[in-house]
Amino acid sequence: MEKTEIVNIIIETINSLFSNLFSSIDNNVYASLDNFTFVNGEIIDNSFFEKILGANGKSGILYLTDALFLGIIIYYSIRYFYSSFSGINVEKPPQFIFRMIILGIFINSSYFLCDIFLEINYLVSCSIQEIGKTILGVNITFSTLIQSLNSVVSIGENSFDLFSFDGIIKGFVSVGLLNLLFSYSLRYIIIQAFILTTPLALLSLMNSSTYWIFKSWFKSFFSLLFLQNFIAFILIIMLSIDSSNQLLLIGSIYALIKANSFVREILGGVSVDVSSNVSSIISSFKS
Repeated sequence: MEKTEIVNIIIETINSLFSNLFSSIDNNVYASLDNFTFVNGEIIDNSFFEKILGANGKSGILYLTDALFLGIIIYYSIRYFYSSFSGINVEKPPQFIFRMIILGIFINSSYFLCDIFLEINYLVSCSIQEIGKTILGVNITFSTLIQSLNSVVSIGENSFDLFSFDGIIKGFVSVGLLNLLFSYSLRYIIIQAFILTTPLALLSLMNSSTYWIFKSWFKSFFSLLFLQNFIAFILIIMLSIDSSNQLLLIGSIYALIKANSFVREILGGVSVDVSSNVSSIISSFKS
């Protein structure tokens, strides 16, 4: 067998392997992107989550928060009693009682409020998608995006060539979207974590010295939810791009990858960029 034939066999094998890999990813993985990206109140709609939340008020985080809430009331009462002897300035009881009642209602209704907040944000992102659908005539989803990308770059076993320009584009797109899947899965989990800590974040408003906890929590939570609205705009732009302009498609994929960084620079919050986090961890080990 000649060297040329051996090289051709190796190239065909590599192309076949990557073609099957990309096809499998397209068919089985990317469908989850829409569920992970565009979240609503269903994110906490399961029995396991309800046990952690303590929706019945007798267990879970709500029970712990109410216990801490009661402890703060007792601490204030003792501090106010001794303030007449020590001369320490203490907040007046009417102000404290009013804030206590308001926060008590909010804390025990925190998951209901979160559900409303999630649904409002979801309606905003859906409205953006509906506007895009009206303009472009296609669904503004990742599923539609994958179909559009596959129509540009073929991944058939007989036509796919990893070592061609189209093959490189397809490889970049697949790796980029896989990175998005990891990033938005991380975002999905972090949103659940923020929802779980909602009562504790509201409890921090009981004391002026702990206001910063609620501010940081709210800014991070809001930026994570706002991200899906920003992504909806990017998807509209991507689906409106001329499919023959592959370089713009690459730029759009990169914009989706960096969307969290853009939102974080504007609003603040936490990073869900998996590639950046992994690089930071590797760098810390090297140092």
